[in-house]
Amino acid sequence: MGFLKDFKAFLMKGDIVNLATAVIIGGAFGNIVKSFTNDILMPPIGMLLNGVDFKDLKLVLKDAVPESIVDGVTVPAAEAVTINYGNFIQITLDFIIIGFCIFLVLKMYERTQKKEDAATPPPAPSNEEKLLTEIRDLLKSKA
Repeated sequence: MGFLKDFKAFLMKGDIVNLATAVIIGGAFGNIVKSFTNDILMPPIGMLLNGVDFKDLKLVLKDAVPESIVDGVTVPAAEAVTINYGNFIQITLDFIIIGFCIFLVLKMYERTQKKEDAATPPPAPSNEEKLLTEIRDLLKSKA
């Protein structure tokens, strides 16, 4: 029973719950950005490039071979060997847009933190700090 109790306590720690929430929201945010890129941003760019869809851009290294019969034996088909650089461009663009959006969110968060920090007065010095300040001032006056 101790193991299960410890495991439950571990899962219910604030950091773990916050991390799980961040992962879920991050996944949803990634889907939003992917949809923005694929459905809103890329169609006009493709239109400017004469209807090119980045996902269709590829370099064919070896053509596909259809299924055939040689001497009564069926030779299975072979798929084409390609380098799908268009898909790489698309995913890289998604990454840049996601990074930019996260950058903007963090900048806005920093601004709100600065405003909160400026609005919050510094805490009053503790008794130890007051005593140390008095000692420092006495030492300065004797020197």
